[in-house]
Amino acid sequence: MKDPHEKNMEKCVRRTTFLVTMAIGLLVSIPQRISADTPKSPEGIWIGSLDAMGTRLRIVFKVATVAGGGWKTTLDSPDQGAKDIPVAGTSVRGDSLILDVAAVRGKFEGSLNASGDSLHGKWTQGGISFPLHLSRAVSAPVTVRSQEPVPPLPYVSEEVQFRNASAGFDLAGTFTRPSGKGPFPAVALITGSGSQDRDESVFGHRPFLVLSDHLTRKGIAVLRFDDRGVGKSGGNAGEATTLDLVTDALAAVDYLKSRPDVNPKRVGLAGHSEGGMIAPLAASRDRGIAFLVLLAGPAMRGDSLILLQAAAILKASATPDSTVNRTIGVQRRILGTIVSVPDTAEAAARVRMILDEVLARISEEEKNQTGLSEETIPIQIRQMNSPWFRFFLAYDPAPVLEKIRIPVLALWGEKDLQVPPAQNLPLMRDALARAGNRKAELRVLPSLNHLFQTCRTGAPSEYAATDETFAPAALNAVSEWILSLK
Repeated sequence: MKDPHEKNMEKCVRRTTFLVTMAIGLLVSIPQRISADTPKSPEGIWIGSLDAMGTRLRIVFKVATVAGGGWKTTLDSPDQGAKDIPVAGTSVRGDSLILDVAAVRGKFEGSLNASGDSLHGKWTQGGISFPLHLSRAVSAPVTVRSQEPVPPLPYVSEEVQFRNASAGFDLAGTFTRPSGKGPFPAVALITGSGSQDRDESVFGHRPFLVLSDHLTRKGIAVLRFDDRGVGKSGGNAGEATTLDLVTDALAAVDYLKSRPDVNPKRVGLAGHSEGGMIAPLAASRDRGIAFLVLLAGPAMRGDSLILLQAAAILKASATPDSTVNRTIGVQRRILGTIVSVPDTAEAAARVRMILDEVLARISEEEKNQTGLSEETIPIQIRQMNSPWFRFFLAYDPAPVLEKIRIPVLALWGEKDLQVPPAQNLPLMRDALARAGNRKAELRVLPSLNHLFQTCRTGAPSEYAATDETFAPAALNAVSEWILSLK
């Protein structure tokens, strides 16, 4: 689980998960000895809801005894599609239960009630604590969204691997194609920012699973793949920038072109959010890419986009204008420092001075609300100084878009607060016009958010609560446009 405050300055650009981007299978669970003074056993399934920054997420701990008198515990986050994250340490003393989830740098501390059917405690992550009360359950909840495909499927699905030769590792994914000989038009899907699996799993939704199912049923082959360092893909995302991820997209295109069931002249890319930046970069390097689908693709410089996102989300959360202005002012100073100071150590020192000024001026309550503390500030600075974030802040998509002359479909949700269409569509339209691109179609789809769900306000707090994964209007817009290309 990643601390919402650890990524405070980049939360709006990285899928806005706020509380958790689950890491699966990072650690082996180490059995802990059962204390002799345990009056009642915490063994079983425990379920509760964590309310963090307006987002409610279900938390599930599964506590089991193992041979030799130890414990094995795992953590699920059903609303984010994460399951069986190992708990490194389980400590039981009297009525007290402590669960150390080292894989996500989190810890639960609670106490069993007299009847042994509830645990009252807190979840701590990155120095910030949230109340968390758990109740016993017969079984763990399973989140099944109504749009997810159910076997048997009317098309072919294969587990595949392909090589990124320039980076020296293999990527793994799923290739789906219509039944029949083909060759078929094909598209590779590129996830948004942050390390994502092939389904782009977030908040209990799997947007790329739903999109690939729709496109394949319509007659289009699809490759979706785990990001580098995720799932079955090799590589390490820790030091990668957007430019490095472009090579992964190019490797996916090369793989599709190598297949006999794919028409090599009709291979394109579809990217969501940051993927909508990666796709044009890839097309600028490979003139054999036939088309681009940009889903909530940014068209403005990264630092400006982050400030725009932050203001939009704060306002949607009914934050007073004075607080919005003060927050954006601090963020502008910090982002400006990172962009203008190339030396990371010097930039870190200057950002620390800015945050120290903020800490000196605000109350303890405000510190808790913002997540600023001696524990969280070093984490925030490290994230803001990362290669990915530094590149993103200074990157302007316009010069690359000015080189794109192949067909482009760009879609935004009307209520997208992360890549607002009012500011991004005109910039992309003008850049493509300067390219002389007469094959571009730019559209804003009514009542949809950043994930292309039908929504009320567009706030990220609605993502998990909405059953719809991908609005049919958006799915049809993509498939009909690709099939219309000659």
